[in-house]
Amino acid sequence: MGLNIDEQKAVERFRKDVVEPSQTKLVILDFWAEWCGPCKALAPMLEKVCAEYADKGVVLAKINVDEEQFIAGQFQVKSIPTVYAMFQGQPVADLTSARSESQFKQILDQLLGQLPIKGGTDGGAEAGPSPEEIAQFVAMGEQSLDDGDAQRAAGVFAQVTQFAPDNAAAHAGLIRALIAMNQLDEARQALAAVDADPKLANDPALSAAKTALELAGTQVDDSELASLKAAADANPTDMEAGLAYAEAAFAAGQREAAADTLLTMIETDREWKEGAARTKLLQIFEAVGLEDPWVVSTRRSLSKILFG
Repeated sequence: MGLNIDEQKAVERFRKDVVEPSQTKLVILDFWAEWCGPCKALAPMLEKVCAEYADKGVVLAKINVDEEQFIAGQFQVKSIPTVYAMFQGQPVADLTSARSESQFKQILDQLLGQLPIKGGTDGGAEAGPSPEEIAQFVAMGEQSLDDGDAQRAAGVFAQVTQFAPDNAAAHAGLIRALIAMNQLDEARQALAAVDADPKLANDPALSAAKTALELAGTQVDDSELASLKAAADANPTDMEAGLAYAEAAFAAGQREAAADTLLTMIETDREWKEGAARTKLLQIFEAVGLEDPWVVSTRRSLSKILFG
């Protein structure tokens, strides 16, 4: 085919992520880039509507034009965001001009009425999203949380819990998103709704969310946080003051300050109250996520202190 190795790999990724799903689904193909402001403005609407239409056979696929320049070139993408609807491997509509939720839904409804989409509006029984599609939306929610957009994350996770009420990762993500928005009562309600189900309650993802909610419960106002910090700074050997400040700092979203305080406490006296500072730091790791890059980096700092 005259393609080099990188181009062949790009084609294979596109075949797997777009062409194959489009054989039975309507794939919304979003060309975007990290530096593109309009792309980031459009993304929440695309993700929200595609999540709502997932049970009708709609799937969202995102192509980063910086990482997939060959694919973007094949589509002759001149500007971004560029959005196409794909069916059976072919573009069937250009949705780039649909910037509002109502416009986007109107076009989707028209396409679903014209095309034999699996689970669509062709008179057949509607099928729910596949496990792969559910995983895709969960990943979108996690990415939104990583990007600091807790509101968007909460919307995505809430949609997934409707499609897949047994998906622990989605319930946990929703709880963490509500915590990030300081909606602690709502987070507690969301946890209580699934805590009675043994299959969900014992899932590690829910356990981590529960820990995050417990840590968020130590939240104080700005003046009290400042007072706790002043007390800890005034007497670095006062372990109780250090622990109180670390708990409040993490609850306030200042995880670096919390971790630095706890690491200093561990270095000073790792055996204090049977290792209370280390236990608290491990709880923070669990709440943030053991695979999170910040956790991985901070664990290295902990290991240096413990094992020299």
